[in-house]
Amino acid sequence: MRHQKKTVKLGVTAAHRKSLLANQVCSLIEHQRIKTTLAKAKAVRPLAERMVTLGKKGSLHARRTALAVLRQKDAVKKLFDDIAPRSATRNGGYTRIIKLGQRKSDSAAVAFLEWVDAPKVVEEEPQPEEKGKKRANKSPNADANVETGSKAVKKAKKSPPNEKAKEAKGADK
Repeated sequence: MRHQKKTVKLGVTAAHRKSLLANQVCSLIEHQRIKTTLAKAKAVRPLAERMVTLGKKGSLHARRTALAVLRQKDAVKKLFDDIAPRSATRNGGYTRIIKLGQRKSDSAAVAFLEWVDAPKVVEEEPQPEEKGKKRANKSPNADANVETGSKAVKKAKKSPPNEKAKEAKGADK
């Protein structure tokens, strides 16, 4: 019977699982939010919470313990300098899991894992440019050849571009 065995195996070896969880926590520290399967998110959550608790202690021993688990100096530095102070008033529950539904390819349950105290990032959509202002295939000498004023517009209307093509065909014969 499997009573009191709460390690989620995720179908991989112990060394692979240890590396996977450490890398997921490092990605969470770096990007503030990760998209992963629900099973992995539930497995990563306790390790991430434990790392924040170590970060709140702030001692050299806690920093070395976190480095032994995560194995990335920049992630540990960001954890201790940025994420742990943000969560100083909170007693646990530093992460949240947001379920996203099923992935189309394999129907795996997918979720976001993010920090509860993460700064609000407003994703701005790029504003569409007006159609009148864009010029396609502009030649480098186009500005020198352009005539100004209303006379240039009248000249352009009088000579359609197809006449030049017809003249070139007539010269070939």
